[in-house]
Amino acid sequence: EVQLVESGGGLVQAGGSLRLSCAASGFTFDDYGIGWFRQAPGKEREGVSCISSSDGSTYYADSVKGRFTISSDDAKNTVYLQMNSLKPEDTAVYYCAASDLMLGSSWSRTRMYDYWGQGTQVTVSS
Repeated sequence: EVQLVESGGGLVQAGGSLRLSCAASGFTFDDYGIGWFRQAPGKEREGVSCISSSDGSTYYADSVKGRFTISSDDAKNTVYLQMNSLKPEDTAVYYCAASDLMLGSSWSRTRMYDYWGQGTQVTVSS
């Protein structure tokens, strides 16, 4: 059974940091790219970051560049999203997702992903 389990969300003040984890099981981790998405109330789900399985390339939304860092620990089948300098507008439910496609410039399209986690809430207070 494929599972993606996010953790690490919570409440933090603006300017603070959180590290999200996405633990994967039930598939060959090395064959899949992992993306992080977020969805705020009343808004569409948007791509935040992605790490490619083929060459470890990383991608970021413009809104988080320089503040968020994605990384992967293949030994633990886990992808992390380090979020620094958090802003109230980063408040959302954060999801990780897995794709066996060559993502490239399409990394932020939700339809490129086969499996999704249940999400973890991130709330940034001003």
